[in-house]
Amino acid sequence: MTYQSIFENEQQSNGEIMNKTILITGANAGIGKETARQLAMVKTTEKIYLACRNRQKALAAKEALEESTGRSIFKILIMDVSDSDSVRRAVAELDEPVDALILNAGGMGGKEPAKRTKDGVTVITASNLLGHAILVDEMLKAEKINKVVLFASSEAARGIKKMGMNRPALKNSSADEFASVFDGSYFGKNFDPMQVYGAVKYGGTMWMSAMARKFPHIRFVTMSPGGTRGTEGMNDLPFLKRLMLKHIGMPIFMPLMGLSHSLKAGAKRFVEGIANESFKSGVFYASKENVLTGAVVDQSLYFRDLKNETYQDNAYEAVRRFF
Repeated sequence: MTYQSIFENEQQSNGEIMNKTILITGANAGIGKETARQLAMVKTTEKIYLACRNRQKALAAKEALEESTGRSIFKILIMDVSDSDSVRRAVAELDEPVDALILNAGGMGGKEPAKRTKDGVTVITASNLLGHAILVDEMLKAEKINKVVLFASSEAARGIKKMGMNRPALKNSSADEFASVFDGSYFGKNFDPMQVYGAVKYGGTMWMSAMARKFPHIRFVTMSPGGTRGTEGMNDLPFLKRLMLKHIGMPIFMPLMGLSHSLKAGAKRFVEGIANESFKSGVFYASKENVLTGAVVDQSLYFRDLKNETYQDNAYEAVRRFF
């Protein structure tokens, strides 16, 4: 089913693929904001929570979204996913369950990606994974999630050869090893944010697959937005890398190599991921091998470790060590 077909068939839908209330983390800019815009264009969407850490930016995004969609269905929820206390406060303030939760916030960890937070993980882990894991845990305990959780992963979790991002090379994917990835000790002095990002996303992907088995009444979908232009994540990179990737590679050369597509195309993957039940719980969907655009497929076709339930449970255990 395509994004367009969701619009065309919404009046005939039995409601099972429609999500009336949705929460999106990192929703004030980039792909989070575009996802909110696209979801607002689905008539059956009744409310979208914009989970953002900065109130001013959230208010600006809310105003822009209301203007572009003609709908007043956006509500701000202040949440910094890199701060576990902020996440817990936000869940307590959420006054109703949501049908769909999109775990979109993340990035390369800002100016100090290797710095450990008060929870014992690196900033890059806190913003991409731990905060989201705590968010899901708190919402499940409070019975505030009804249908689907979508985690924004990346093709970096299975490696992107054309971009020099190696497949995560864990020795045994034990709980201890995953924990060492999350606290940064695994990398020692070789802390390259781009490589660490892939390993953290791999850990998050495996955590999601474990969650799918532990909570079968909720659909846990892992989806990469692909090589999406206009995202905020690359703003965290060092100047030269940011210049080359965001302003030269992504808009000029990478589209020709099948390595980048529009913000609209990336957000569309998230919209379809929560709406289309053919995207199965516990599966990681991303681009075909050697590209970052086009149709999405089950990534275990390329990386068999993704199907290993012991590894999945190890990632789950490692994440929870930092709760």
